[in-house]
Amino acid sequence: MFSTANLIVGIVTGAFGLAYFVYGKKQGRMAFMLCGIGLMAYPYLFSNIFVLVVIGLVLLALPFVFKE
Repeated sequence: MFSTANLIVGIVTGAFGLAYFVYGKKQGRMAFMLCGIGLMAYPYLFSNIFVLVVIGLVLLALPFVFKE
């Protein structure tokens, strides 16, 4: 179920998610806030390491693709 790689990816994406959320809240940018919440929450839903990395990279890039 959970492996060391899953734990590391979860911690790293959670840290980025917190940073995105705080930045979005201070700057008033909803895209960063929503992606931050997504980055903190999605590791609980998936256990495949490939899926975790792909979704994480997509959520990290989304605020830059969809600029407000």
